[in-house]
Amino acid sequence: MEDIIRLGASLGIFLFMICWEYFSPRRSFTLTRQQRWPINIGLAILNMVIMRLTIGGLAYLAAITAIQNNWGLLNWFTTPDWLAIIITLLFLDFAIYLQHILSHKWSVLWRLHQIHHTDLAFDATTAVRFHPLEIALSMFYKILCIFLIGANPIAVIAFEIILNGAATFNHSNVNIPLGIDKKLRWLLITPDMHRIHHSTIVKETDSNYGFSISWWDRLCGTYTAKPEQPQQSMDIGLKKFTEASELSFMKLLLLPFKALRQR
Repeated sequence: MEDIIRLGASLGIFLFMICWEYFSPRRSFTLTRQQRWPINIGLAILNMVIMRLTIGGLAYLAAITAIQNNWGLLNWFTTPDWLAIIITLLFLDFAIYLQHILSHKWSVLWRLHQIHHTDLAFDATTAVRFHPLEIALSMFYKILCIFLIGANPIAVIAFEIILNGAATFNHSNVNIPLGIDKKLRWLLITPDMHRIHHSTIVKETDSNYGFSISWWDRLCGTYTAKPEQPQQSMDIGLKKFTEASELSFMKLLLLPFKALRQR
């Protein structure tokens, strides 16, 4: 049931965002959807199949196990359900923020995470462009965090839905009026904010790490408000990879096992 809820929510948000992109795009692309979408969606399908057959659903089971064994901070104290849910959501969101930073700073993890940044454009499908090994490692990391905090099981399901939905939204190529974008950024990661993270300029790539809540970047000093280049024409991706022919499905899967990219 958990998988059905998550999949239904993710597909619904994805369909909504690609329709919004079609009718009100922020940027125009030189690459066509036919050049990019089969790779991005192919990675998403591969990841879903692998997770479904292996460790999918472990996050929820970890939360149940933590309660049964009295593991984690929230299970050591009497905490109202509503407060446990809020603490769980905030804690897991901050944990993913820290994981994202580590994925850029630790070369071993960067081998995997760079696949996400090799996309030469930026739209809702970029949100699912991840190497299967990174997805698996992220799941084990979340399980450790769930055990540490003693996460509320309902909040764990909600967090997965929020994380997937927020990632789809903030990777989308939608045109949001600047005044509204400025107000949204005080709480949420907007597409204009996260697009800066996908800039080819390293100091911009090393900023705006959040996926849903914008507070962490502001509080931890990793926030960049405006890119050097205009949003409509800024270069996206990694400078080493500039041709779509370099980024086939199989090449992306094998890329982490080649020599480290010199940053």
